[in-house]
Amino acid sequence: MTKLKQTFRDSFHELKDVKALAMTAMLLAIAVVLGFYSLQVTDFIKISFAFLADEMTGMLFGPVVGGIMGGAADLVKYLVRPTGPFFPGFTVSGAASGLIYGMVLYKQPLTIRRTALANALVMLLVNIGLNTYWLTLLYGDAFFAILPARLIKQAVMFPINVALFYGVAKILGKARLFTTIRGQGAL
Repeated sequence: MTKLKQTFRDSFHELKDVKALAMTAMLLAIAVVLGFYSLQVTDFIKISFAFLADEMTGMLFGPVVGGIMGGAADLVKYLVRPTGPFFPGFTVSGAASGLIYGMVLYKQPLTIRRTALANALVMLLVNIGLNTYWLTLLYGDAFFAILPARLIKQAVMFPINVALFYGVAKILGKARLFTTIRGQGAL
């Protein structure tokens, strides 16, 4: 429990760092742009790669900054390009995703196993759990009626998301981007 408290404390202190705030703003802009290139398959299934910016923020700056950025990204994406009705539950989901990514990845060595764990937790708790529930409230459909299609989508996207984030993070690490941002080796 002490390690978890320290993780949140360290992440909170990132909010005082101008470099961290500037980088978070850039990652927020990236999340918005990546959100433009999403594919709305049905009312209940949307494929997007905006998670990359959320996950990167959580890894670099922790659960506090990741949660704030995840929630803010949802709001900005809706303000810039509204699709469907606004529902605050999805903002909560965005914040929860950033929080989970930060809790699992912040100040930890980047491994495929850790990346898979972070993505699995977000997919199970947020994408399948919370977001499916929000969709039932929004559209009035039964939870278990829309769950099978959402499970299939998550099963297909899981290895893609893990490989994509791990590959991007490794490439950025080799380019010494994290050393520039953090002033030390993050990976």
